[in-house]
Amino acid sequence: MDRAGEWLGASYSNETHAEVRRLMQEDPALLEDSFYKNLEFGTGGLRGIMGVGTNRVNRYTVGMVTQGLANYVKKMGPGPYKAAVSFDCRNQSPDFAAMVAEVLAANDFTVYLYDALRPTPQLSFTVRHLECQIGVMITASHNPKEYNGYKVYGDDGAQVVAPFDSMIIEEVRKVQSPEQVQVDGGNGKVVTLGQEMDETYLKAILSLINLSPDAIRKHGAMKIVYTPLHGTGVRLVPEAMKQVGFTQVLHVPEQDVTDGNFPTVVSPNPEEPEALKMALEKAEETGAALVMATDPDSDRIGVAARDGNGDMKILNGNQIAVLLTYYMLEKWKAGKKIRGREYIVKTIVTTDLLQAMARYYGVECYNVLTGFKYIADIVRKNEGKKVFICGGEESYGFNVGEYVRDKDAVISCTLMAEAACWAADQGKTLHDLLKEIYVRFGFFKEKTVSVTLKGIDGMKEMEAIMRKLREQPPVQMLGSPVVLVHDYKKGETTDMLSDLRYKTVLPKSDVVQFVSASNAVVTVRPSGTEPKIKYYFGVRSQVEAYDDVEQANALLEEQLTRLEKEITGL
Repeated sequence: MDRAGEWLGASYSNETHAEVRRLMQEDPALLEDSFYKNLEFGTGGLRGIMGVGTNRVNRYTVGMVTQGLANYVKKMGPGPYKAAVSFDCRNQSPDFAAMVAEVLAANDFTVYLYDALRPTPQLSFTVRHLECQIGVMITASHNPKEYNGYKVYGDDGAQVVAPFDSMIIEEVRKVQSPEQVQVDGGNGKVVTLGQEMDETYLKAILSLINLSPDAIRKHGAMKIVYTPLHGTGVRLVPEAMKQVGFTQVLHVPEQDVTDGNFPTVVSPNPEEPEALKMALEKAEETGAALVMATDPDSDRIGVAARDGNGDMKILNGNQIAVLLTYYMLEKWKAGKKIRGREYIVKTIVTTDLLQAMARYYGVECYNVLTGFKYIADIVRKNEGKKVFICGGEESYGFNVGEYVRDKDAVISCTLMAEAACWAADQGKTLHDLLKEIYVRFGFFKEKTVSVTLKGIDGMKEMEAIMRKLREQPPVQMLGSPVVLVHDYKKGETTDMLSDLRYKTVLPKSDVVQFVSASNAVVTVRPSGTEPKIKYYFGVRSQVEAYDDVEQANALLEEQLTRLEKEITGL
C-alpha cells in the first residue's frame, strides 16, 4: 500500500493515478500483485505483465531500469557510449523502445534504434557489429499477450550473466523514482537503423550455412509452410530462406499480420502444438513437406515434418537440437573442418544425446545452466581459442557460429530446411534421420512438465517444493537407485553411494538434478521468466536397428510417465 500510494504522486500521470485508485477500491488482490515486489532480472532479463505498479512493465519501470542501466555503463568506464535498441510486435513495444532510446540519449549515449520491429538475434548481432556497450530488446519472447519485457545485452552481444547482472540490479535499485530518470539534455543522439543492417545481418549468418548446395538445388522447391505467429520473423525468415535457394516458402496470411494480441493463437509459443495448428492445416492443403514457426521475437523455432508414411509429426525441442547438431557435425566432418579445437554447447536440461554425438565426432561438449546466455558465455570465453560449431537447448532455441550470441530462429529455420533437403537427397525424411541417430548413438527420450503457480502463494509453493526435494531427495527412480544429486544452489554434487561431496563448476542457481544408476535423469527448477516450476525427465535405451525404434519409443514413453508420477505425484 505504501508503494501504491507513491504512484499517486506528482511523478506519475493522471491516467496512472486513476488506475491505482481503481485497484485500491475495486481489486485489492490485483493491487497487491502489482506492487508487492519490484520486477527483477531472471534468466531472460526483465519480464512481466503490462500495467501500473512496481511489479509490472510500464513506462515508469522501463524508464527507471534504463536509467539504472545507463548509470551502470558509466560506472564501468569512460565513453563514448553506444547502445542498440530494438523491439518486437507486442502492444506498447515501440513506445517502450522509444522510451529506452530517449533515456539513453539523455545520458549521453548514441542510440541505434531500429525503424520497426526486428528479431532478437538481429539485436544481438547489431550490438557487436556497431561496437556498442549495451543492447536492449523490448520483448516478452513467447509469453502470453499480457506480457512484455526487457532483455539486456552486453558488449559481446549476449545477455548479461553474473556478476554483471547483479551489478545492473544494484544500480537499478538505486533509481527509486521517475524523478531520477533523465529524459532530456545530454549530448547523445538517436540514429535510425533499417534495411541496410538487415542485409548485413543476413549476409553474416548465411555465410555460416548453405553446406549442401547441390541438395538445395535439387530439392529447394520442396514446399515449406512458415508462420511468424504475428511476430518479427515475417521480416527476415522468408528472405533468408529465399537467399539460400528455397523457392516454395508458403505463408499463413492471417499470421503474417503483426499484432500483439496474437488473435489466431491462444499462446504465441511454438513449443505448443496448438500454435502450429493453422500452419499444419496449410501443409495438409498444399502437401508441404515441412512446417516451421517462430515465436514473436524470432529466437525460438517450432518444427513439424512428414515421416516415412507421409504423416506430419511435430518435433520437440530436443529433437530439433539433435537434428541440427547432427547435420552440422556430419557436414563439418565431411568437409574435414574438425581439427581438434571445435566444440558444441548444451544446457543441463537438454538431451544428453548431444554429448554422445560430440564424443563420436571428436568435438568437445560443454554443459551449462539453463538459459542461452550461458551458452553465449562459453562462446565469449573461448573466443579466439576454440571454434564454436553450434549450441542448443530443449526449449526450442538453437544457434550456429559466433556472429549472434543468442538463440536465432532466422538461421535455425534456414538450417532446418537445408537439413531436410540433405535428407531428401538420401531418400530420407527428417524422422528417418532421427531413427538413424538413435541407432548410432542410443535412443534418448525426454519430457518436460511445467506447473503454473502464480502470485505470492505460488512463489511460496515453489519454494516449498524445492526445499522438500533437497531435504528428502528420491532414493530410487524407476526401481534404480539414485547415485548422484547435483544441487546447483549449494554448488555441490553428492555421490549417494560413497556419500562424498564435490563442488559443481557451474554458477549457483536454484536447480536440483537427480541421476539414477540406469541413467534416468530428473531436473527441477523454478522458471526464470514465468510463474512456473519445471520438471525435466530423461530416459534412454539402446536400439539395434530401425525396426526396433518404435518398440523402444513405447517403452521409454511408459518409463517417462512412471517417472513423472514418482517425482511429482501428479
